[in-house]
Amino acid sequence: MVSGHRPIGDTEKAVQAKLGDTPVRRQQMAAVAGIYRAAATVRQHFENSVLRTVELTWTSFVVLWVVWIRGETETRRVAEEAGISKGTLTGVARTLQGRGLLERTTHPTDGRLALLALTPAGETLMAQVFPQFNAEESFVTGPLSDDEALDLADLLRRIVVQVETHGEDRRLELLGGQDPRPRRSGRRPKV
Repeated sequence: MVSGHRPIGDTEKAVQAKLGDTPVRRQQMAAVAGIYRAAATVRQHFENSVLRTVELTWTSFVVLWVVWIRGETETRRVAEEAGISKGTLTGVARTLQGRGLLERTTHPTDGRLALLALTPAGETLMAQVFPQFNAEESFVTGPLSDDEALDLADLLRRIVVQVETHGEDRRLELLGGQDPRPRRSGRRPKV
């Protein structure tokens, strides 16, 4: 069990007790809850094991991974592929630069754009840590056969494609065509 989390069976019972006969699409609710819980559990496991040994967060590893795979890349593309905001990328990139793992340069033809590339130390770190990371990928998917792992990857990919393809239209529909309000931290405004 992940520290601070209820066992999944307890959570499922609590949801059933709370919702009772409320008309909801339970299978879809279970799927999305499972995606979230699996993602959070896997991320926490990786950060507390293989990534802890090299002092990386999940996000910093993903940024290094994107640049390692893609080579020198514009910052906006790195942020998009890592699934983070440009502001978050700025902080992560600064930290990785400070550790000598990443370098930031100005785009040669458009001074408004910046490029990220791994340093030799960053290349060495990724070559060292990725096999360990992949071993943990094998550990967390251990209960699945190779075919089941591929089926799961395909199902998750279909969900990603659904949101990437139709999510913007759905957002506009739900918000009545309006832009979303700025995100809030959850704190109440100071009086």
